[in-house]
Amino acid sequence: MVQAKKIVEEVSGWLRVYDDGSVDRTWTGPPDVKFMAEPVPPHHEFVDGVATHDVKNSGKLRARIYLPEKNPDEENVKFPILLHFHGGGFCISQADWYMYYNMYTRMARSARVICVSVYLRLAPDHRLPTAIDDGYSALLWLSSLAKGESHEPWLNKNADFNRVFLIGDSSGGNIVHEVAARAGKIDLSPLRLAGAIPIHPGYVRSERSKSELEQPQSPFLTLDMVDKFLSLALPLGCNKDHPITCPMGQAAPPLEGLNLPPLLLCIAEKDLILDTEMEYYEALKKANKDVGLLTSPGMGHSFYLNKIAVDMDPNTAAQTTGLIAGITEFVNKH
Repeated sequence: MVQAKKIVEEVSGWLRVYDDGSVDRTWTGPPDVKFMAEPVPPHHEFVDGVATHDVKNSGKLRARIYLPEKNPDEENVKFPILLHFHGGGFCISQADWYMYYNMYTRMARSARVICVSVYLRLAPDHRLPTAIDDGYSALLWLSSLAKGESHEPWLNKNADFNRVFLIGDSSGGNIVHEVAARAGKIDLSPLRLAGAIPIHPGYVRSERSKSELEQPQSPFLTLDMVDKFLSLALPLGCNKDHPITCPMGQAAPPLEGLNLPPLLLCIAEKDLILDTEMEYYEALKKANKDVGLLTSPGMGHSFYLNKIAVDMDPNTAAQTTGLIAGITEFVNKH
């Protein structure tokens, strides 16, 4: 008689872990939002001004490229690269999910950049720092393209390797910081890391912050998700004060000693974890780092990924446009 598997951990409709160690990431929440967590196949033809292509290098690195269609006056233009790390608490989501496709095709088209979004290995199958390693490997791959040691036609033909930016949503924002810190210790030339853009990074402490206790929860971030995803993702025996989730904390390397590129920290006024994101910002300023702040008033965590809200609510739409404009301005400045 085959014994049924038992769920030992479940996270807000997003994920179930079974007693045999297997993981099910099928969305079990409201069916009307399921489309945002479904994959979009790559298309080499330009659709609404953007083409997409999935690449796999000689290692295990996989990434999706978003290439904007060139305007007549851009024939000889090389586009900056946004190296993107998706969110999902290190445990869920993929680079080809509709929520990222919708946002980063728009980003590529509006900001005139090539987005390279990394397929990150997920916890609990692959605990941290695996996702950081994947992000760093992607940056090293771009460096090898810049040196002519590797070749990817879409990038070698169209990309400006002198203007590479790291960008990440939620837990992907944590990866931005970690990859930037590692990159500051090596010579990537002729690639130049021109900037880093953590958007609503998943920074927390073991002790609940005021914003965690007072701000509204959303489908994109609940206290349950914060607690359970991080318990599944952090190295065994570690808590939220770990340097990856609390880079401004006592357990982390001093920010003063890190060689970081210019940063643009993007925050949302109603984010559950706003207080600890602001702790990170203040710590960067105290360490004399080049950091700017872009605030989205009245918005919650990762609001711009929620296509239903962007389509239905004029304020969410306006704040999404403002976020893209702010990122574009930062990229154009560097």
